Amino acid sequence: MPFYHRLGKIPHKQHTQFRKPDGGLYREEVMGLEGFSGIQSLLYHEFLPPRVKSVEDCGPAQPTYVDFGALRHRAFRTKGATGSGDPVTARRVLMGNKDVTLGLSRPDQSMTDFYRNAQAYEVWFVHEGYGDFTSQFGVLPFEPGDYLVIPYGTTWQMRLDDPAACRFFVIESPSQIEPPKRYRNRYGQLLEHAPYCERDIRVPSELEVHTERGEFPVRVKARDRISRHILDHHPFDVVGWDGYLYPWIFNIRDFEPITGRVHQPPPVHQTFEGWNFVVCSFVPRLFDYHPEAIPAPYNHSNINSDEVIYYCDGKFMSRKGIEKYDITLHPSGLPHGPQPGATEASIGAVKTEELAVMVDTFNPLHLTAEALECEKPEYMDSWLAGDGV
Repeated sequence: MPFYHRLGKIPHKQHTQFRKPDGGLYREEVMGLEGFSGIQSLLYHEFLPPRVKSVEDCGPAQPTYVDFGALRHRAFRTKGATGSGDPVTARRVLMGNKDVTLGLSRPDQSMTDFYRNAQAYEVWFVHEGYGDFTSQFGVLPFEPGDYLVIPYGTTWQMRLDDPAACRFFVIESPSQIEPPKRYRNRYGQLLEHAPYCERDIRVPSELEVHTERGEFPVRVKARDRISRHILDHHPFDVVGWDGYLYPWIFNIRDFEPITGRVHQPPPVHQTFEGWNFVVCSFVPRLFDYHPEAIPAPYNHSNINSDEVIYYCDGKFMSRKGIEKYDITLHPSGLPHGPQPGATEASIGAVKTEELAVMVDTFNPLHLTAEALECEKPEYMDSWLAGDGV
């Protein structure tokens, strides 16, 4: 989120001597995007950032996609999804393309080592569970409904209150993930018509400074491989930092829905944008108030967009047979919309209590074997129910 923040101890001027109590120098690090022309932060370390005691190649990290056959609408039952290990180890990619991957994480333990994605932004949507996200930027407590946005190069760890109670929907992209440009002015400030504002953003407010020495493993994802780096000092050795680049949190329940007299198109639900994809939030809201309004969405063809919806809670008005934790995929090339009877049933309804995360991609998505294992094959036939009109 591009607004200025500072935490801890920093010198008066950039790139000047900043000394420890013993007279030694703190080590300055510039961390930024797009060379030196994007958003960045300045961090001040106890130890030299490049210090690595040993390195090990742990193998490839890119997902493997499979042939999924004929084009059709699909639904996936993830309620019973299980995982093993910490949040990173337990993560399973279900679908993706060169712009974005989507998956789930069902951990059964907290992290004991550290992780850094050096090739992509990540958004961890906290569907269930509580814990602390810790990084060189400080501590961010998280709770259900949080979108946790993690920039490239952040070294982090999750401490989970109850690992078995946690469930995450994970979005990863090699592009920056940020609020839509149409909601910001030329200075980056969110405008009055935006569905949320800077006040809704949570940023690190507590800095944990570690000076321990020893062996500290960091998993580093880069060039579609995982390397294991052993540091001889704790990676959270930052005594202070300032800038525009850091992890932050926005909770889906702070999204203020945009409504109208007639049904509003999906872009009003947009929360974030990346390269060739968007993230939208469906939240409880009042329905349209034209006297002859039809609250259910109209049928539409995704000519150049795949639509993915992760169902979090409530009753989704246009879908039958969809349960909490399900994921639907409506691929480009097919029209889709309310199932039989849903349009008529919505007339006269005043509001909806649905809660869901939608990702629309502008390049086709591919599926993994893990996705096909939890597919609900009967979903495509759900539009045939009833009288067929």
